[in-house]
Amino acid sequence: RDQAEKMCLAEKRVAFSAYVQPAREIDGPGMCGLVTPLKVTALASGTVELNSTQTVGCPMTSALDQWLEEVVQPVARARFGVAVTRISSMGAYSCRPIDNLRGAKLSEHAFGNALDVGAFTLADGREITVVKAWKRGSPQERAFLQEVHAGACAFFTTVLAPGSDAFHYNHIHLDL
Repeated sequence: RDQAEKMCLAEKRVAFSAYVQPAREIDGPGMCGLVTPLKVTALASGTVELNSTQTVGCPMTSALDQWLEEVVQPVARARFGVAVTRISSMGAYSCRPIDNLRGAKLSEHAFGNALDVGAFTLADGREITVVKAWKRGSPQERAFLQEVHAGACAFFTTVLAPGSDAFHYNHIHLDL
């Protein structure tokens, strides 16, 4: 599990800062864990805060930064005239099976390779929540969520959202 983490760090795809800090290795239980977990409080060079500190690996942090720069921020500016300043995460590292179903394979959350996004806050203070705006939001809000969801497919291996299954009715799941 450490090969991708080491390569990402060696390639300097993530820089340590006040908002991205290395943490102690997480070894288990079982196959769960990260060799070099990162405690992340903000992304995109600190311009997009997270609602709480999230534990993810370097590859996931790098992919999130790219997605924000190349998809989320351009779409937010085009749709709303302002940038996203905060992401409300519903979870990152967690040693658990997929969808918390007993007997299922381990989730990518168990390796620090996943983040669940529940909402985006814009620079003007508006909050766009997945659970409310996916189907019942304004046309701009719905289009924004659908575009950032579709654009995530270029950076992540698995992208799930409302309509994917019953477990993702209220968030966008991104994983490597």
